[in-house]
Amino acid sequence: MSRQFGEEGRRLSYGSYLRLLELLQLQTGLSEEHDELLFIVAHQAYELWFKVLIHELVGARSRIDADDIFYARHLLRRVYVIEKLLVRQIEVLETMSPQDFLAFRSQLAPASGFQSVQFREIEFLSGLKEPAYLTRIEGTPDEMSRLRKRLEEPSLADALRMLLKRRGSPPLRDVYVHRERHSDLFDLCEALLDHDETFALWRSRHELMVERQIGGKPGTGGSSGADYLRSTLGKRFFPELWEVRSQL
Repeated sequence: MSRQFGEEGRRLSYGSYLRLLELLQLQTGLSEEHDELLFIVAHQAYELWFKVLIHELVGARSRIDADDIFYARHLLRRVYVIEKLLVRQIEVLETMSPQDFLAFRSQLAPASGFQSVQFREIEFLSGLKEPAYLTRIEGTPDEMSRLRKRLEEPSLADALRMLLKRRGSPPLRDVYVHRERHSDLFDLCEALLDHDETFALWRSRHELMVERQIGGKPGTGGSSGADYLRSTLGKRFFPELWEVRSQL
């Protein structure tokens, strides 16, 4: 009897490869409320996808530095698709009624999504660097070291500027006006803008979800809640890619 692919010398199973026993024990809540499991899983899923986004953004930056624009765009396409998924995931959280969320919300304080180190890594990696966050986030020593490294190292925005410099410093307006002459630069700029726009869309949907769930109440971490999130909606990773639209 012939063996099927993977049966000889098998050391792994589906569960052991994905470490499911450990993974599925990480959703322990602080209450007996039904919807707390949904809340925990959704936010753990966000952090897992943030880990992938960081991996892909680092890869895209490396490919830009190496003038491999084709593969950089491939990775940025993946970033864009993942971010669309993150936007859609908000709909799952919105299946909680305000009463359902409020039933366990008090257990969360002073924890807050504001404290997500990986979220700030994505911002720093992309080009939105705000050193003040280093004093406002209570991460582990390893997390804070990682965040300081992201703050100090070149961002994707820096990588784009250096690429343009290596290409003779064409103004961004020329890249867009003469896109047939700068086709790979044009496509890369648009891929970066897809990342910027979709992340901005996530900010907007997240703010609306918070307003829908808690109205004008303060956030569990002490922020002004929806008001604070609303103040972040104008943030952009690549402002020059938005500004060039006004020059065309």
